[in-house]
Amino acid sequence: MPVYKVNIKWGKEKFTDIECNTDESPLLFKSALYSLSGVVPERMKIMVKGATIGDESWSNIKMLKNNMTMMMMGSASELPAEPVEKAQFIEDMSESEVNQASDYPPGIYNMGNTCYMAATLQCFRTVPELKERLQNSKGRFSRQAVVGSEGISAAITQLFEEMDSTSQPVMPLVMVKMLHMTIPRFAEKGEQGGFQQQDANECWTELMRMLSEFLPGEGSTTTETVRRSFIEQYFGGESATSLKCSEVETEAAAESVERWTQLRCHINTEVRYMQLGLTMGLKENIEKTSPTLGRNAVYVKTSLVKRLPSYLTINFIRFFYKEKESINAKILKDVKFPLEYDAYELCSPELKEKLAPGRDQFEDLRQKKIERELSGKGLENKKLKKGEKKEDEKEKKYQPHSFEDDVGSSNSGYYELQAVLTHQGRSSSSGHYVGWIKHKENQWIKCDDDKLSLVTDEEILKLSGGGDWHVAYTLLYGPKRCEVWEEPAAEEAAAKPEEAKME
Repeated sequence: MPVYKVNIKWGKEKFTDIECNTDESPLLFKSALYSLSGVVPERMKIMVKGATIGDESWSNIKMLKNNMTMMMMGSASELPAEPVEKAQFIEDMSESEVNQASDYPPGIYNMGNTCYMAATLQCFRTVPELKERLQNSKGRFSRQAVVGSEGISAAITQLFEEMDSTSQPVMPLVMVKMLHMTIPRFAEKGEQGGFQQQDANECWTELMRMLSEFLPGEGSTTTETVRRSFIEQYFGGESATSLKCSEVETEAAAESVERWTQLRCHINTEVRYMQLGLTMGLKENIEKTSPTLGRNAVYVKTSLVKRLPSYLTINFIRFFYKEKESINAKILKDVKFPLEYDAYELCSPELKEKLAPGRDQFEDLRQKKIERELSGKGLENKKLKKGEKKEDEKEKKYQPHSFEDDVGSSNSGYYELQAVLTHQGRSSSSGHYVGWIKHKENQWIKCDDDKLSLVTDEEILKLSGGGDWHVAYTLLYGPKRCEVWEEPAAEEAAAKPEEAKME
């Protein structure tokens, strides 16, 4: 069936030239109207010549044509509050009820090969600064936003808000519709009429690009960093590159700066660890025209990182194009990655020097903790006063993890793994994608569409590859935070005057 442009009459309002694609589920059409009206699909009724459009098919609609008017009914006001339920104890709950009552994030329903999008968004949602920035940008969303960077940003914001307000899996109607309308290749269908599987890392980079276009950078207008977008600040790095002709020693090297939002981990027979795969990407041979020789020549390109972001994304180059089968075949090789990562060895000498003070803070903290243990002033030996909290129960304070004059940067190069996007299958356009997000110490949540389960650090490290199990495709490292040290002696000295008064 074809695609029509229709008008929607809703009370006193009228929406014109709304795309109605009858090859898609009516729910996607309703999700577009939801983005315009605020009426959720479950409370929406659309009439066409006396017939009501359902959620599953268009079969009861006899005739559609361009410029026809449909009647929509439904209120955008908030639903009445649910009645207060009787208290229920954990021992009386089923496993699903326990999950619902916990602080786990909700899952995201699969709307037909949309696992690549769900896994990507679960990883994005682990970044608190991104969620906050989207919330603070809500005033910039126009009511009529349908496609482009604004529509994508609005859809992600709406989805995150819904996920924050419930423990039940959510249906990403608006998000899927916006993604398909903004990036049509993600709406491609297979021979059976269903949506085709897509490359999750392509979705990751496209959504980052859209967010980068819409979300402005933070910081003072007098600083250089304000010229960056929010994504460039918190996810973007910079590398100083040098391109030198290996055949002509006298030809001057071309120096430049490249910006990126992902580092690539190259994989070959020698690579067994992520660090080696990343290091290999710092030096490569390329062929280009030499102005000195007047022909193509081999150039050596070397790169060193000159800026590290707060959130470091690493993509494993696991797919290559297999011409005979015309597919992106997968490299299943086992490549180990760490739960904590130090990017220091990738950096330029100038950045290494700049990172030194931030790295010294971690070393000072480590030494002070050792000294406390050796002096017998460990917390396990300390007698707690009435009302006093244990150390691990106190709210910890942390040092800034960015340079003062560079919002969203890393001032130490130390990172902690907080999200993993995996692929299971033999090609990027088939198989299944899953998001794995860190919940707390030695506890992760496997986000397999709407199904959630707990896993440990050990199980995350098994995602390194080597078989047909879930294999790490994209990693998201967040900043490792350095605690602010509180001297025990200062605490005791402050307590003594109070004790003297009581005596």
